[in-house]
Amino acid sequence: MKALVKVAAGPGLELTDVPDPTPGPTDVVVRVLRTGICGTDLHIDSWDDWAAQNIKAPLTLGHEFVGEVVETGASVTGVKIGDLVSGEGHLVCGTCRNCKAGRRHLCANTKGLGVHSNGAFAKYVVLPEQNAWVHRTPVDLDVAAIFDPFGNAVHTALSFPVIGEDVIITGAGPIGIMAAAVAKHAGARNVVITDVSEHRLDLARKVGVDLAVNVAEKTIEQAQADLGMAEGFDVGMEMSGKPSALQSMIANMAHGGRIAMLGLPAEEFPVDWSSVVLKMLHLKGIYGREMFETWYSMTVLLQRGLDLAPVITHRYDYTQHAEAFATAREGKCGKVILDWSGA
Repeated sequence: MKALVKVAAGPGLELTDVPDPTPGPTDVVVRVLRTGICGTDLHIDSWDDWAAQNIKAPLTLGHEFVGEVVETGASVTGVKIGDLVSGEGHLVCGTCRNCKAGRRHLCANTKGLGVHSNGAFAKYVVLPEQNAWVHRTPVDLDVAAIFDPFGNAVHTALSFPVIGEDVIITGAGPIGIMAAAVAKHAGARNVVITDVSEHRLDLARKVGVDLAVNVAEKTIEQAQADLGMAEGFDVGMEMSGKPSALQSMIANMAHGGRIAMLGLPAEEFPVDWSSVVLKMLHLKGIYGREMFETWYSMTVLLQRGLDLAPVITHRYDYTQHAEAFATAREGKCGKVILDWSGA
């Protein structure tokens, strides 16, 4: 089968032929229809320091996908051939304390599909039955392909109650924009999103944020004044991993405010912990999705009219992977989709 592979240590990917996967007793084989390009895939492509330390070549990339089940292992009972599924890309051990307690998103032994094992940038992908989310209601294939990052957004956006609250989101990448859409859909009073890219801020405006702020030109304090706010934001969602973003967020939180952090910093940086203590702020780290409560919430949000169409800006055939990766890397885009239906 055709697959997009990191064939050896170093920059670049190769579209090449690899053996078709075979399922273990509890696995399913999925005929991939669409995939989304993630920042992790860009790191592996460019072979930066993180990739050099964590990736073992050869490796088929990709963890954002949707497809049709074409084969099941002998012990599979809940997923059937013909089911349309999206994949949960975090592969958990099932035996640690958190897994046994039903808190699989907290598994300390988590491995990544397309990171530690062959992924979905291919004609077929194999994954555990428990990681296959079966779509029981109609869903657009492009949207189903990005359930993984959509789940990051939903997990972050719904970590704290947002009904009637003032929300600040730092980082208008695709996940930040989806989180903004979720917060607004869930009843937040004001949703403010910040970035330095006017292109991405324009995408955020399309999902209905109350204010999209270019922090190269305006401060968050000024945004508060524009909205008539006096006591700070109730809920913060840090999506950028930038030191200045978290620092500004903390400075603009209301007393008792709650911050969910998804953005992963590249290095250590100072934080005004005195403000965290004196304001009695609550900081929560977010990694991935709650399995599978977040997935249920995603499905319900889409059923009840949440529109993610503005977030998906580019679509390419899998043979155009180089152009697709270049588009994603440039950053003047939302989610970039690869179509594998012709593979």
